[in-house]
Amino acid sequence: MGAGATSDNKANKHNGLDIDLDPDYVPSDSEEFMNERQLAFFKNQLNKWRNELLEESRGTLNQLQDAPIREPDLNDRASSETDWGIELRTRDRQRKLVAKIDAALRRIEEGEYGYCQVTGEPISLARLQARPIATMTLEAQERHERQERVSRDD
Repeated sequence: MGAGATSDNKANKHNGLDIDLDPDYVPSDSEEFMNERQLAFFKNQLNKWRNELLEESRGTLNQLQDAPIREPDLNDRASSETDWGIELRTRDRQRKLVAKIDAALRRIEEGEYGYCQVTGEPISLARLQARPIATMTLEAQERHERQERVSRDD
């Protein structure tokens, strides 16, 4: 067990899920859906993902503050500005992702995590493992995307 696993397990205890999570645990369809272990697993995954994104953002902010664009050559300056523009757009997407992670963590606390916001049906564990911020079953998501395409075409 790594040092991070211990602190993550303790975080689950302090955040309302009083369960020690085995670092090798993976949710299974043979268990009751969204039991305490599964909720603790997804909460842990979401918190780790959130912390990684925030750490990357802090690094970008530090770079922006420490290394202003000062290239005397106009081409070099344009290249640097383009790079920073791409970096800032990436961070903006990550900021929106952090908001979705926060929403998923709220759904865990409210007992709504893992259930489709459209149909109320359970979202498959495989989908949640691939995209822990999912709010719809795959079928509901596909229907939603088809309706969006039809609306755009009108």
